[in-house]
Amino acid sequence: MNMQNEDTTEQARRVRQAELNAPMSERAELEKKHGQIWDKAQLLEQFEVIGFMAPFVVVKDRKTGQRGSLEFQHGPRFYFNWLPDKDQ
Repeated sequence: MNMQNEDTTEQARRVRQAELNAPMSERAELEKKHGQIWDKAQLLEQFEVIGFMAPFVVVKDRKTGQRGSLEFQHGPRFYFNWLPDKDQ
């Protein structure tokens, strides 16, 4: 096995993805839990998507240029838990 290609985050991401997707939450429930929620159209309006690795997406705010990350659930697809990068 090539250790350079090993994804050391895979197990943690799978656990978090299972937590977010079972059972899937509706928007109002997610807003109570996490505050600001974006659907796909809202996400693309506010952010440029840089990359993703479920259940996370790396984005750049179109207005401020701030990079950060969001979590998402699959269906209904909602994005939440905005966390700006501290390195900027």
